[in-house]
Parts: sequence; C-alpha cells; structure tokens
Amino acid sequence: MTAINGQANGHTNGTATQQQSSRFDPTFTSHVLKTMGPNMTPRNRQLLSSLITHIHDFAREVELTNDEWMAGVHFINFIGQTSTKTRNEAHRVSDVLGLESLVDEIANKIVAEGDVDPTSSSILGPFWSPDAPFRENGGTIIQDPNPEGRVCKMHGTITDLLTGKPIPGAVFDIWQASANGKYDFMDPENQTPNNLRGKFRADENGKYWFYCYHPTAYSLPTDGPSYQLIKLMDRHPMRPAHIHIM
Repeated sequence: MTAINGQANGHTNGTATQQQSSRFDPTFTSHVLKTMGPNMTPRNRQLLSSLITHIHDFAREVELTNDEWMAGVHFINFIGQTSTKTRNEAHRVSDVLGLESLVDEIANKIVAEGDVDPTSSSILGPFWSPDAPFRENGGTIIQDPNPEGRVCKMHGTITDLLTGKPIPGAVFDIWQASANGKYDFMDPENQTPNNLRGKFRADENGKYWFYCYHPTAYSLPTDGPSYQLIKLMDRHPMRPAHIHIM
C-alpha cells in the first residue's frame, strides 16, 4: 500500500494523495462551507469550518463506506442513549480517544521559569463532584465502610514551588472509588452521596492527614459504547489503582 502524507482535499504535495483526491469533486467541501450564514461568530465559523474540512478529508482518505458511516451514526446514538445524569458516556469516549487529555494539554500550557518545573495539569475526569464537603484534618472520607476496603492514612505537606516553604491553609479536593471499584453516584445501593470524597485545608504548617481506602484498580463499565470502542481498539478496560487530588 502506498504511504500517503498530507491532506486528502487537494491541498498537498503528495502525488499519491493528489491522484486520490482527483477522483472526488474538488469543490464539494467548499460548497458545504459556503452554506454557513453571515451571522455566525468568528470562533464558531473557525471551529465548524475546520471540523467539516477535517471530517471530509478523513472520509476521502479512508474511502469511508456507507456501512462504516452508518455504524458511526449508530455509535453516536448509543452514546446518547447510554448517558444519564450520573453517567457521561461522551466524556468517557473522549477519554478513550485521548481527546480530553489533548485539550487539557492545549489549555494548560506550562511555561517554565528558569529551572522551575511546575506541577503539570491533569484531566478532571468524569467522577469529580463540586459538592464534596469540607472535612477536618485527622478525619475520614469513609462514610459507608466496605468490608473489602483497606483503611490507610494519607498525609503530606503542601509547599510553595519556588521557596519550598509550607503553604498554611492550602485547600485541596480528594475523591476515590470504593473497594468495589465504584464511585458513590455509580453505586447508590451501597454508597451515600459524597462517600470517599472531601475537601481539606492544610494546617498552619501546610500539613494534612486523613483516612481513606488503599486505592483499588477497577474496570471501566463494560455495558456501553466506550467499552465497545476499547474492544475495537484491542485495549483492556482496567484503570490502575489511584486517588484523585486537586
């Protein structure tokens, strides 16, 4: 198979791509773009023009079949049908495709100052909640004990990157899955709202300590489109054991 570089919309230096694109109407995409009205915002025009152009180029490059296009339509429908108030399947599909991480990288460019290496941004993910309550240092985020859970003490000191000095009163948010691999809103039969969630404020020395569960590895849900996509990509659905801190 001939390797093809560049775009497939007739804007490339690759001879193979030019030959391929010449098989299709070279004015098709421009006609679609011209249907957009004059009252669009400049940003919306930029976003949709680029999106339409890339989608058309993709379809031409891979010579998308009717069956493949319809499979994609059904997949998008399945995302909507699976999503609920407590399950954002579109968010999870974005994670699988790496889109959320890429957007986060674009939105949070790190500009180093000298030898300083600031903490990198990380995606928020679909399981954070703005409603986590403040808890006292020395307390616990375990509201609903799980018999399989291994209680552990988490502690540390929050310091200034430049000076290395503690930051008194620094606030952070923490959340984690229970020992069964599920977050509170995924498991209402066993967990009440805000189980294994909390906000903490460091003491006058920048120190914090509280009790939680030793993190557990868990699988993404296997009954929805994100799992179908993972299987299609020949990937496993497991996430390593972790605790979220923000």
